[in-house]
Amino acid sequence: MSAITPRTASSAIAVSVVVPTCGRMDLLDRCLDALTRQSLPGTSFEVIVVDDEPNHNTLHLVAGWRARTLERGPRLVYLPNSNEHGPAAARNLGWRSAQAPLIAFTNEDTVPSPAWLAQGLAAFGDEVDVLCGRLDAPLPARPTEAQRAARQAASDAFCVANCFCRKKLLESLDGFDERFEQARHCDADFHFRLLASSARIVRAPEALVVQPVRPAPWGASLLRTRAAAFDALLYKKHPQLYRERIAAAPPWDHYLAVAALLALVGALLAGADTVALVAGVLWLGLTARLCRRRLRGTAHTFSHVADVLLTSALIPPLAVFWRLAGAIRYRVRFT
Repeated sequence: MSAITPRTASSAIAVSVVVPTCGRMDLLDRCLDALTRQSLPGTSFEVIVVDDEPNHNTLHLVAGWRARTLERGPRLVYLPNSNEHGPAAARNLGWRSAQAPLIAFTNEDTVPSPAWLAQGLAAFGDEVDVLCGRLDAPLPARPTEAQRAARQAASDAFCVANCFCRKKLLESLDGFDERFEQARHCDADFHFRLLASSARIVRAPEALVVQPVRPAPWGASLLRTRAAAFDALLYKKHPQLYRERIAAAPPWDHYLAVAALLALVGALLAGADTVALVAGVLWLGLTARLCRRRLRGTAHTFSHVADVLLTSALIPPLAVFWRLAGAIRYRVRFT
């Protein structure tokens, strides 16, 4: 699938916006609409859409926006990612193709405010290496547990979904680590590497990007447990920062719940009724505590409560499995 790379004088481009996408056409269309309405003159920036699931629909969508903005800008580029996939690989392909000395990153599911680029450029002085804008993820009054988790991810100390970075710095760090398949771990790793390199990081709340939190499918929390495998890699690369900023201690409650569940099954098979009773009460108590924690402050609809009840029984064994799988895969002592 061919890339769309219109010719524009690179000397006029002050910032290149990199937007990874993976087939969510409605979200990308909304994001491009916001980017083409920036108060910054269209001739001053370019938008590079990196398609992590290359398809003709995305190609045609970008081509349509390019036709509508051909006279006033911005320069729109479509790049199909046919190699390694994931947010890190898509971002790397985007910034390496950029013409500007300054790269702005956002995601397909965001809505940059009209003054986003102008405010970011205004705050990006000569002494700055990286600038973090404000990422706002509004929630309903009674969100689901999955929506609250998404809001927490958006409010992390460092989020590439609203980030400006010098291209020279990206080159010196060799971009993002493509072993991280999820954006949250990719962001944390990049942040920790910036801290290790003594990069000058500033914040500009005026550079606002909104990331509407969407409803999650039933059982989505089970899919999030797979992230524990990449916790192991993050810990291997940055053990001290991981303990300081991600998790001060292993999730001992998950390990205890798994141990109680295994003891329950073993005791039932062995006919040890007393041991089975104690193990079963302990497992139920730990599962109930996890349910209460996840339901606190969230929606109490029947569907959501049923989702939390079922997944709370499955999360500890799945999380422990993925943590141990990550420890084995990346050869690190990680619990």
